[in-house]
Parts: sequence; structure tokens; C-alpha cells
Amino acid sequence: MKELTKMQKIRSIIAASSGNLVEWFDFYIYAFSAIYFAHSFSHSDNEIVQQISAFGVFAAGFLMRPIGSWIFGSLADKVGRKKSMVTSVILMALGSFIIAALPSKESVGDVAIFLLLVARLIQGLSVGGEYGIAATYLSELASKGKRGFYSSFQYVTLIGGQLLAVASISIMLLFFSEEEMKDYAWRILFVVGGILALGSLFVRNIMNESATKLHEHSDRGTLKTLLSFSWKPFLLVVGITAGGSLAFYTITTYTKTFIMNAHLIDNTLSNNIYLIALFVLMIIQPLFGLLGDKIGHKNSILIFSVLGFLGIYPIFAALKVSANPYVVLTLVLALFVILSFYTSVAGIFKAKLFPEHIRALGTGLGYAIPNAIFGGSAPFVALWFKNAGCENGFFIYVAILMVVVLLIAFCLPKQSELE
Repeated sequence: MKELTKMQKIRSIIAASSGNLVEWFDFYIYAFSAIYFAHSFSHSDNEIVQQISAFGVFAAGFLMRPIGSWIFGSLADKVGRKKSMVTSVILMALGSFIIAALPSKESVGDVAIFLLLVARLIQGLSVGGEYGIAATYLSELASKGKRGFYSSFQYVTLIGGQLLAVASISIMLLFFSEEEMKDYAWRILFVVGGILALGSLFVRNIMNESATKLHEHSDRGTLKTLLSFSWKPFLLVVGITAGGSLAFYTITTYTKTFIMNAHLIDNTLSNNIYLIALFVLMIIQPLFGLLGDKIGHKNSILIFSVLGFLGIYPIFAALKVSANPYVVLTLVLALFVILSFYTSVAGIFKAKLFPEHIRALGTGLGYAIPNAIFGGSAPFVALWFKNAGCENGFFIYVAILMVVVLLIAFCLPKQSELE
């Protein structure tokens, strides 16, 4: 396929990234609004148990990610990245509209939580395919020596989706009280998400296909090819993603719940603090991507694992007793700096381990399996530890996974297929 011009690359990166942003907004609005709708689907009167039920469904949505990455990754390797990305965003819109229209436990009893689960499984299927394809597409558009910088925009938009999710809640709280949010207003967020997802279809239609030679490989996009010829890099991706996903969802998703459950600052202020912190996290991704291009993507992963092991536990311990909003913001930003050594190069270090004819499948599936096990379960497991009276046990669990990342990162090659 003919090499794309610079303008075509820029247009395609913007189109892919904007669609990615909308998909992640739809996916994360659940996590950040769960505190408002959890009571609608759980019969327990205990707030923590209600949240455990809601985040249990959040975790279950991640179980569909491996299936989504298999289906959409295989499709992307067989017919092209663009078609697969367009299809995945349609599923995300469907899941959002279903959640917006769900009946509560008062109307249908225990069926309510089952219907919520079905909607999340649909969204999990969608976003499971999105990650691997986006990482593959951006890595193939990037020029040599700037791959970390370009691929960092995947997490710019991924974090941007989280940022919009938090911002939308802040905006909603300007017009609705907390009681109204818990009663009905939370549904508006999912309606908006579904509409935005459908709107992103137009944007993705202007994308150019990346310059690959997929048609030259008759065995492209199959599990047999992946496991026969690239099982070693696949295991490397699985191992590092296990710790990386746990850290990502602990830091970007559970931290907000952790702060709110501490009850040292009010919910509106904690939401605004998190809004500022997520904005900073988003804009520093390209800077850390450039740093990764300079020092090496492998070294970025090594730094992340060491800082994560040494820093995550004590920072959360400090957050638990901090009532000063400026201190809380500083501590959250410290967590985000640690995380950025991983997120800025996560997509590229995975994609560059695989040849192009199994790149989307290998990247997506290698991400989705550990993400389903360790990432999506992070808030659920953290709340389970809290409810059991041994909250610190969760952070010991995180530290152990950081050691695993460190050991596996030493096995990463310096050169790659893309280079």
C-alpha cells in the first residue's frame, strides 16, 4: 500500500484518536458515576456493598475484552484497521443507550443487575477490540524515532475520555443535586455518551488505512499464527500488562473512590481535584512519549515498575489522612507521574513486538487477557479488601505485581519489527 503523506497521517491520527476518546468516555462514565446509581441495582443498604456490586459488573465487562480483542484484532489484521475500528464504536454506542434505559431494582427486582451486566458485556466487547487496533494503527502511522510520541496519543485520548467523564459529572452537579443524580440524572450521561459514539462514526470514516502489506500473508490474523510464531512476545505483553493495568485502574479509577470514601473532603471538591489531575495526566503523555523515544521504551517500563513498587503504597497511605485539597492534588499528581512512564509507551512497546499480519491481534489479545483479570477487577478487589477490614492488603498486592513487571521488563528486546 502507498505510503501516506504527512497531512494524511495527521488527519488519520486525529480521526483515530477522537474515536478512541469517545469510546473510552462511554466506558469510563460508568466507573465515575457508579457511586450515584449503585443503589438502583443492589438490594443492600450498605454503601460499600452497593459499590462492590456496581464495580463487580464493571469488572465483568472486562471479561469480554479478550473476546473483543480476538474478534476485532483478527478482523483488523484480515481486512484492515479502519473497518474494525468503525465497527467497534457502534457496539459502544449500543451499550451506552441500553444502560441509559435500564429499569431499576424497584421495577424488575434482581433482573436489573443482570440487564446492567449485559450492557457492560457489550461495551467490554467493544473496548476490547479498540485498544489493540488503536495501538497498532498509531504505531504504523508514526515515523521511526517518534513512535513513542505518536503512540502516546492513544493514552492522551484514553485519559481524555476519563477526563470528559469526570468533567461531565462536575457539569451535571451544577444543574442537579446529589439526590437528583442518584434518582435519574445519571442516565443523561449515558445518553450523551451514546450520541457522541454515533457521531464519531463520521470522523472515523475520513481515516486512511495504514500502509501495510496484509494481503501478502494468507495466515494473517489467526490465533494459530500468533501462538506458533510469536508466543514469546505475547507472554511478555501479558506479563507487563498485568501489572500495568492493575496500576492504571488503581490510580486512574479507584483513587477517586478512595478519596471519596475517606470523607475528608466533600464529593464535589474531590471530583474537581480529579478533573484537574486528569487534565495534567493527559497533556504530559506526549512529553513522556518523547522521553521514552530518547531513553528507550524498555527503560521507561523499568522506571515505572521501580517507582510503582516504591511509591504507590505510601502515597495512598498519605491520601487516607489528607484533608487539605492542595495536598490531595499533589499526591494524585505524583501517582500520575509514576503511571506516565507506562502509559506513554504502553501501546508502542506492545505493538512493536509483533509482525504486521498478527500485530492487531497480538497487541489486543496480549493486553485484554491480563487487563480483564487484573485491571478491571482493581476497584472491586480494593473495595473487597476495605470491606474485609484489611485495606492495606490491596496495596501490597499492587507492589507484588510491580515486581513482576520489573522482572519481565528486563526480558524486552531493544529492537523491534517496526524499527
